[in-house]
Amino acid sequence: MTTLKKIAVIGAGTMGNGIAHTFAQNGFSVNLIDISEDSIQRGLQTIERNLDRMLAKEKISEKEKASTLKNINSFTDTKKGVENADLVIEAATENEALKLKIFGDLGKFCSSSTILATNTSSISITKIATAVAHPERVIGMHFMNPVPIMKLVEVIKGYNTSNEVLSSIFQLSKTIGKVPVEVNDYPGFIANRILMPMINEAIESLYNDVAGVYEIDTVMKLGMAHPMGPLQLADFIGLDVCLSILNVLYSGFKNPKYAPCPLLVNMVTAGKLGVKSGEGFYDYSESKKAEKLAKQFL
Repeated sequence: MTTLKKIAVIGAGTMGNGIAHTFAQNGFSVNLIDISEDSIQRGLQTIERNLDRMLAKEKISEKEKASTLKNINSFTDTKKGVENADLVIEAATENEALKLKIFGDLGKFCSSSTILATNTSSISITKIATAVAHPERVIGMHFMNPVPIMKLVEVIKGYNTSNEVLSSIFQLSKTIGKVPVEVNDYPGFIANRILMPMINEAIESLYNDVAGVYEIDTVMKLGMAHPMGPLQLADFIGLDVCLSILNVLYSGFKNPKYAPCPLLVNMVTAGKLGVKSGEGFYDYSESKKAEKLAKQFL
């Protein structure tokens, strides 16, 4: 249990390719799995671009870049991809039904000794664990974006997660240069239970015309020393993801303070999702930086 060498990552999107990159750079054999070959290729290209940035900053050598890429194998067949894995980390879309389906499959494809982790940012670990036999091996590993840079890993212990699995994941997280923090299994855990209400309140303040987008973000950056304002951060995370997490909090606690702001709901409905769609609170058509306000907020 304590020796985890072969890692499988399900999902080649932003979080999945970042997790795969991080483990591969630290010498682990990684299987990157996605049902879409196009998604896998985009994920691998992202990893290579990120390695090139690290190379340009002299944080890694050409040899380290080559070995990192060599450590990653890709699969579109989940069963083959997780074969003989010591640890599987699911990093698919933040959708409960999808995650339950994936874990149901993992329960069939993996041995009973394989640790099954989810990168969910808000969904109950205990609920996800109901999809498999031996729920004591299911745990949350909530990485932060961008994964290769951010140090924190929220390690979420489900109701049945064993202390042995918790200990193994703590040690593994330290091995890849992360700082693990133990959190219990309640909606939003800690990071998003605190962050999402702040983002929602910033959107409410905009919605109620207390201040504009730029003004709200500037107050939080200069007054609270946040590296980016809450509205810029929401765009970076994805407004659809923010809405999904707030809905989990609202559903889990039945407390109106977690109810998503109507402006956020409308923006997601309109497809204004932030950086990923080219527009959110800011306009990203010319730059990925939050330099130009979206037309609606001028």
